[in-house]
Amino acid sequence: MRVGIIGAGPAGITAGHLLSKAGVQVEVFEAGDAVGGLSRTIEMWGQKVDLGPHRFFSQDPRVNSVWLDVVGNDYRMIDRLTRVYYQDRFFHYPLKPANALWNMGIANAFCCLTSYLKERIRPSFSADEPETFETWVVSRFGRRLFDMFFKSYSEKLWGIPCDQLDADFAAQRIKKFSLGEALKAALGLGGSEHKTLVDQFAYPIGGTGMVYERMAERIEKAGGAVHLNAPIRRVLHHDKEVHALELADGRIEPFDHVISTMPLTLLVRGLGDLPAEVEHGVNQLRFRNTILVYLNVDHTDLFGDQWLYVHSPELGMGRVTNFRNWVPELYGGEETSILALEYWCYDEDPLWRDDDEHLIDLAEREIRSTGLVGAAQIVAGHVHRIRRCYPVYSRGYKQHLTPVIEHLRQYRNLQAIGRYGAFKYNNQDHSILMGILASENILDGRDHDLWAVNTDSEYQESATITKAGLERQPAPVYV
Repeated sequence: MRVGIIGAGPAGITAGHLLSKAGVQVEVFEAGDAVGGLSRTIEMWGQKVDLGPHRFFSQDPRVNSVWLDVVGNDYRMIDRLTRVYYQDRFFHYPLKPANALWNMGIANAFCCLTSYLKERIRPSFSADEPETFETWVVSRFGRRLFDMFFKSYSEKLWGIPCDQLDADFAAQRIKKFSLGEALKAALGLGGSEHKTLVDQFAYPIGGTGMVYERMAERIEKAGGAVHLNAPIRRVLHHDKEVHALELADGRIEPFDHVISTMPLTLLVRGLGDLPAEVEHGVNQLRFRNTILVYLNVDHTDLFGDQWLYVHSPELGMGRVTNFRNWVPELYGGEETSILALEYWCYDEDPLWRDDDEHLIDLAEREIRSTGLVGAAQIVAGHVHRIRRCYPVYSRGYKQHLTPVIEHLRQYRNLQAIGRYGAFKYNNQDHSILMGILASENILDGRDHDLWAVNTDSEYQESATITKAGLERQPAPVYV
């Protein structure tokens, strides 16, 4: 049996690793020049950095077992420090009552609590209204906290107003979290089972990309191949049965099964002969781009956060990562700190077409305005652009996505997985799980519904990674 995998991100490379481990002939085709996808680690100024902050955390024992099998003991547990920057102040996240009160002031904090209680007693939105990101958040946190801590950041990320953003974004990333749960956790009245509140996570000493680099090595040692700079033009099929891949250079490679993590829109268009409803749906689906501006700062102790969320609307950046605060192996003997500032845009936005020098100047001005780097010298800058990072959950997107999914279900021997491939805002653990399930569908003849991953399904057992390895826990988990 021969399996072709499009893309060497977490989902695709995990599937390839597990299939090759079982003796299947695997070939992975990656359009870029490295494996890891959005979870790639790159060398820069004598140090290692990721493409933004990539925390790994899962309570699914299958995901953690695969991760540990690859990483072994080459990881550290990191005590998470993440804050929100808003109106020249830094708010701890998760919520810490003293810090929140000090930054807000008692009057503002009282207004936030009153706003939340108002929504509990007399909701602003009726149950008959279409649920959007705005209605979802306001009903669980109140209008005042929505305006402070959700609106600006979300509109930076997605480029559309929050009342045009589907509630699925909140359902996948915030899930059952609410102000009430945050207050209980902050006051010590509840645990930190909710993913948003996790205060410790495992991180590989070679960077997040180390996991997927090792998987690629194992695929090749098992007799498979990982082809870099090898984009796929389209998936070939006959009577809805997939049988080959056509590479961008025109070569055709036959396969018994194909696993695709290429952007869903490109995959479907390449199949050809689309029904009108499917073609319309594909044309309505959009991805958001990311611009990462890396700054090399001549200081080793700037601030303690691994990353910060920038909610101030006057700043264009949405997130700042400080790689000095992950593991020492990333920076080694270097005496500088590398920061990554994230900006989001569409292809047609002027920011996407800006030259590197202008973007580096913009990033330097914005980071200095926060006071995070003080008077430290910024000795170098670098710009890294990534297309189609985020599937845009615009309001009603499911109406467009559903016919596309139903169309793909008709094709035999084809599975679409990953953030790009399934048009899902996945974390690493979701993508790894998709890779696991896709491999089981091929190896064991299972019929896992991969489109259901990253929903509110519950598992009967859970396990987390600790310093000692895999620790099973009785609580269910939402993935």
